Amino acid sequence: MRGWRWMGWLGILMLLLGAGGVEADAAPRVVWLRVEGALTPVVADYLRRGIEVAQDQGAEALVLQLNTPGGEVNLTLRLVSMIRESPVPVIVYVAPRGAIAGSAGTLVTLAGHLAWMAPETAIGAASPVGGQGEDLPQTLSQKVKEILKAQVRSLAERRGPDAVRLAEAAVESAKAVSAREALEAGLIDGIAESPEDLLRQLDGRTVRVSGGPRTLRTQGAVMVPLPMNIVEEILHRLVDPNVALILLAIGVQAILIELSNPGGWVAGFIGVVCLLLAAYGIGVLPVNWLGLLLIAVAIVLFILDIKAPTHGALTAVGTATFIAGALVLFAPVARSPFPPLSPWVAGGTGLAMAGFFGFIVAKALQAQRRPSVMGVEALIGRIGEARTDLNPVGMVHVAGELWTAESEAGMIPAGTPVQVSGVEGLRLRVRKWTPPATSSERPAAPEGRPA
Repeated sequence: MRGWRWMGWLGILMLLLGAGGVEADAAPRVVWLRVEGALTPVVADYLRRGIEVAQDQGAEALVLQLNTPGGEVNLTLRLVSMIRESPVPVIVYVAPRGAIAGSAGTLVTLAGHLAWMAPETAIGAASPVGGQGEDLPQTLSQKVKEILKAQVRSLAERRGPDAVRLAEAAVESAKAVSAREALEAGLIDGIAESPEDLLRQLDGRTVRVSGGPRTLRTQGAVMVPLPMNIVEEILHRLVDPNVALILLAIGVQAILIELSNPGGWVAGFIGVVCLLLAAYGIGVLPVNWLGLLLIAVAIVLFILDIKAPTHGALTAVGTATFIAGALVLFAPVARSPFPPLSPWVAGGTGLAMAGFFGFIVAKALQAQRRPSVMGVEALIGRIGEARTDLNPVGMVHVAGELWTAESEAGMIPAGTPVQVSGVEGLRLRVRKWTPPATSSERPAAPEGRPA
């Protein structure tokens, strides 16, 4: 009877554990994405992947935590379209404190099925600029503004007339507002102190997605972070002029090392990879192609100083040209959402390249000053081995060949290390060579030059 009682208690315990497991499995899920920095093509791929993951997991919603100064218009419209067509509710959350949804980030926030902001955040300043950060010509600017105003009207009209007016002002006059002002105008749906506070406020809200209305169940939901994968993270970080410039410099130097010492592959492989990564970053960033031309001229000057050394004159000019080219190349970035080029990075990279090429030039000058030694004269100082007794004439093995040799002082037994001291016609003059003492007291190899 006691055994049956224990089995009964065990069964009840298993039922309770099973119920707890089912309840845990049934807990709603919310997929969480984080975007920091300018909007790039990688962000579009990241968002698409997030929507697919949220759909596969049957998530209640996808939260896009946003902190961006903006991005390119066409890319922004792609992001807006992806959000509006998502079968999973997309909630845009401008966070953490101090974050902004600037320029294109304003449209992305409005595109969310719901929009929340953290305290001390800002939104707005969505006036369009050119691909290099410059002001657009008046006619073109008016056309782009009208298109963007129509877009924000369609996104904000469900939020009321005050929200529409504020959204249009963000495009027309680059107006920006705080989270509190945006909430008062109805531009956003709420302010949340933390992710947990956001999920609490979202619970019970009804949103309309591409598949119809959905009521969110986010109370006690499990947050599923979905960070960028390693490839997305690398590509997203490459859209930084400082990183692109450093990769460009490393790539050029590695390629030149490979060309000067053909036969290897490590330097060439590193150079090609760095140049490809730099090309990706430069291709996304707004750049002035005159700067790239100046950088190419600088590299040519460096190479010329190696081929026809000018005691560093061309290297100095090349350094100044490289730094100027870097500053010109990324000058438009200073007026765009992307990080600006640091003058310290530009100067440091230019000086590093100058040091690299200066080292090569110094070696070239040193080689030019070294006296040329050819033929049998090059054997003087070489170490070899007596193959026969030298008494005083015999045979020695030097530089991979057998030579007739004459001892300078006394008989030298076969097998003794010898050093060439002179050449008379085709006969070598040699003397005994005693290896220098080492800590291991082992003689050095007989073939080669003395230390």
